[in-house]
Amino acid sequence: MTTETTNRMDAVFRKLKSEGRAALIPFLTVGDPDLAATLEIIAELEAAGADMLELGVPYSDPLADGPVIQRASSRALRSSITLRTCLETAKQAREQGSCLPFILFTYYNPVMQMGLDRFFTEAVAHEISGLIIPDLPVEEADEMRLRSREAGINLIPLVAPTSQERIARIVDGASGFVYCVSSLGVTGERSSFHAGVDEFIASVKAATDLPVAVGFGISTGEQVARFAQICDGVVVGSAIVRKVEDVIPLLEQPDTRREGLLQIREFVAQLKP
Repeated sequence: MTTETTNRMDAVFRKLKSEGRAALIPFLTVGDPDLAATLEIIAELEAAGADMLELGVPYSDPLADGPVIQRASSRALRSSITLRTCLETAKQAREQGSCLPFILFTYYNPVMQMGLDRFFTEAVAHEISGLIIPDLPVEEADEMRLRSREAGINLIPLVAPTSQERIARIVDGASGFVYCVSSLGVTGERSSFHAGVDEFIASVKAATDLPVAVGFGISTGEQVARFAQICDGVVVGSAIVRKVEDVIPLLEQPDTRREGLLQIREFVAQLKP
């Protein structure tokens, strides 16, 4: 198995550190509303200033996802989008000129069903830079960490505010960045965050030399700017997925499709820290 000589994600974080700014990391459900739109939206997110991109694999039982992303997964699943489809979409986006680091956000079952050998072979071939598996606890992640390291793919852990006593164990062996969950519960837009979120992020940063990003509930430019002051990256998911949902009627008609795509680009551009 061949690996990337330089992981795109690591290179982007080094560049951003030299520029003194945080990464904007949008999340997108692959196949919502269709694969052609996904490829077009990836191009719009890159044009809007995204620094890297989470590609969400639609799943029928998404334990960490709120209603907005659940609806997006349901729409994608109706078109039979699979893990392999998502990997192929990353490859097609790269062939169309995207330079973004791609982070695959998937639950463990689709990976297990594909088989680890085949999954990592395809992930490397399709230039996946990072991997987030929200339902894989650190206690059971040894094999995935080893396989990811061999493949040159960063296995990114999630750390929640309830994980204070386990922070050191969770970040040990992590790569790429550490993903701090800003709020308790599932994904979704919020007007407020966990009361001790700043202290929580500070404790994670004290436990690792890796970049630290924050996500779950961040939905406005003001919120992105707030967290960009204390983190190396900010993830915006549900707000972007909701914007895609809002413009589906435009995306479905050839004469208004471009208008819908531009609305997505403009929404993401105003999030840029």
